[in-house]
Amino acid sequence: MRRGILGTGLFLLAVVPLLLVAQQGRGGREGGSMEPLPNVAYDGRFTFARIMYSSASEFGFRRRNPEWAHDYPRAEFNFTKILGELSNVRTRLDGSVVMALDDPELFKFPIAYMAEPGYWRPSDEEVQGLRSYLLKGGFLILDDFDGRDWINMEAQMRRVLPEARLLRVPPEHSVFDSFYHITDFSGYIHPYSYNQSEFWGVFEGNDPTGRLMVAINYAADIGEYWEFADEGFFPIDLSNESFKLGVNYMIYALTR
Repeated sequence: MRRGILGTGLFLLAVVPLLLVAQQGRGGREGGSMEPLPNVAYDGRFTFARIMYSSASEFGFRRRNPEWAHDYPRAEFNFTKILGELSNVRTRLDGSVVMALDDPELFKFPIAYMAEPGYWRPSDEEVQGLRSYLLKGGFLILDDFDGRDWINMEAQMRRVLPEARLLRVPPEHSVFDSFYHITDFSGYIHPYSYNQSEFWGVFEGNDPTGRLMVAINYAADIGEYWEFADEGFFPIDLSNESFKLGVNYMIYALTR
């Protein structure tokens, strides 16, 4: 039944006007530097929070939009629409927030998403901010990276939580059963390298039976599938799986 509901949700994405498409020139893949849309005011509803950070490209190594902004803002709009249609979570559909890790306002949002952590270069203040956020119950999703990007992601996470170990999330973990019962992971592949995705995490106390604090989608890019779900750019099954994983992350984080 849930699979059918998800299919209905994807259909709704195709027929409901995308309120943020007009802003795509300020995000997604279009040229120029990224200027985030205004953050919506906190009102207690679930609001998608994306992490903004400094990266190598801002210092001349690469010329394109900042890595933190990949798939923004259409990925969060499409995903939040699906989350609201499928669950009882009260979602914010009129906007999202873009936050720095050292912004105290981040603590109002229990779940945060970061794209391309292979290029993430946090300041000492941002490192401390993320450490405090995670230890006080925050949940971070790291997405959209592959290959050697792992090296930088791991190095920065060790700055944030020196005592933590990056561990594989076992298939039987409750994060894969918080809403959808996910047992087949063959549908999770990187949209461009086609590498099989791997799911790693940071657990409270380094205990795989404890709270998952950081969900690490390696060789994956669920944000890319979210962004283009209404355009038929990728097979619908791959978009379905990415939405299912995202919904599971949100329900898991909101109930732990």
